[in-house]
Parts: sequence; structure tokens; C-alpha cells
Amino acid sequence: MRTRRPAEPQRPRAGRARWLSPARLTLAVVVVLVFVSPIYLTIVNAFKKENDIVSDPAAPPVHPTLGNLRTALDRPDHLLQLGLRNSLIVVVCSVLLLIPLGSAFSFWISRRRTRLRAAILAMLAAGLMIPPQVVLLPTIHILNFLGLAHSYPGLILSNLGGGYFSFAVFVYVGFMRAVPDEVVEAARLDGAGGLRVWWSIVMPLVRPATATVAIFLSLWIWNDFLNPQFILGPLQGQTITTGLYLSVGQFQMDYGQLFGIMFLAGIVPVAGYLAMQKQFIAGLTAGSTK
Repeated sequence: MRTRRPAEPQRPRAGRARWLSPARLTLAVVVVLVFVSPIYLTIVNAFKKENDIVSDPAAPPVHPTLGNLRTALDRPDHLLQLGLRNSLIVVVCSVLLLIPLGSAFSFWISRRRTRLRAAILAMLAAGLMIPPQVVLLPTIHILNFLGLAHSYPGLILSNLGGGYFSFAVFVYVGFMRAVPDEVVEAARLDGAGGLRVWWSIVMPLVRPATATVAIFLSLWIWNDFLNPQFILGPLQGQTITTGLYLSVGQFQMDYGQLFGIMFLAGIVPVAGYLAMQKQFIAGLTAGSTK
């Protein structure tokens, strides 16, 4: 009786593996260059003279200068200072309201039944799927009715709805569902009410989620152009994004000043991210295991 030889394992095609490795590396380099090139152009051109920017924008600054930064800071209309101040006011107030509202609502949802929770999350998903341009005109009508049009409270109130609130709820619900029920029940047995359990027990446990929500919402609100342009309006000042739009000349362009404003405007969000990067990375790592 013949014995069959065990089938030899198929060897991977060496040629295909050798071809895929350079292709993946090339694709990765191209993707990185696409994302890094705007940052590179902003940094190098912020320290170059106007003639050098026009002649070769991609070249590094051979003779660096701080003139562009001084020109941006010394504008007579104080566009950079006012834009940074207004953006900070809108971002800080909006995030400080979105975090407690979103986390408290998420804590209530996470303790509901599965069907009710799924129905509420499905309705909140509309805030992420509907483009903000679609609801901009109704939002302006509501603010006009409330007497909050062309004001900072109106702009902050508009940020509390839609995709910002939905994103905060989705992030918090994923973390709060992982909080053991025994911890919540033990706190209730000790006499703690719902607000005390949420603030003193649950919120410290979901600190990485708070950092994640704060960073993403701050960047989105900081970079928002549409809402400040139409809700705040030019009469009440401008945020940094609408300020950059106003700094673009109609017939003549001062590229040095423009790159100087963009460079200084990007320092604030980068500093905020560096300050919270530890909690942000912890939030991403914890979220990947849920």
C-alpha cells in the first residue's frame, strides 16, 4: 500500500513580494508628501522674502528673515490678534459646553436598553451625515428669531448642535459602556445621585475620551470658516479663518505677510495638541480595544 507524500506548502512568490514592497514604500512616501507639503510650504515661506517666494516657493530659505512675522503682527487693523482672540473665545466656550453636555447625555444613553440606545444613536448619526451647508440657513433663521444673529453667543450656540455634539456622544458612549455596572451601583448604594456618579466616578474614568473629544472639536471649530463667515459676520469681527480670507487681496497679493499670518495662526492648535497628546494617544489606544 502506497503512502501519500504530504503536500508541500506553497512557497510565496518571491518576485511578487519584491514588487509589492517597493510599491508600498513609494505609495507611502507619496501620501506623506501630499500631507506634509502644505506644512512645509507654510514654514519655509514664512521666513523668506517676497521675491524668493515668487521665484521658488518650494526652496528652503537661504537668507531667513522675520520680516513677514513682524508685518503680520504690526498690521494696523490687528487682524491676527483679533482673529486669534475671537477664535479662542469661540473654541474654548464651545468645547467647555460640548464636553459636559455630551458626556452627561452619553452617560444616560449608556445605561439605557439596547433598542432605545440604538434608536437615539441612529438619530444622532444624522448630525454626522448631513452636510453643515444644508442646515446653515435654518440655523441663521433660528438665531434671528432668538435675537442672537451676528453675535458670539449665537455662533457658540450653533456649535452645540449638529456634528460636533454627535461626535462627542459617539466617542463618550463607546468609553462609558466599558465602565463596569458594579462601580456605578456601588456609588449609588453609598448615596450618590446621578450627577455625582457622572461627575465624580465616571468622568475621571473616561479622561482619555475627554482629551480625544476636546482635541478633535477644538481643531474642527478652530478651522471652521462657514459658520463664522455667515453667523458672526464682518461687523462683529472675524475668527482666524475668516481673517485669513480677508487678508487675501483682490488685485495684489502679499505672499510674505500671508504666509506669516498662516504660520502664526498654526502655532496655537499645535501647542494645544502637544499639551494633550498623552491623553489623546491613550484615548486612541483604549478605543482600539473596545
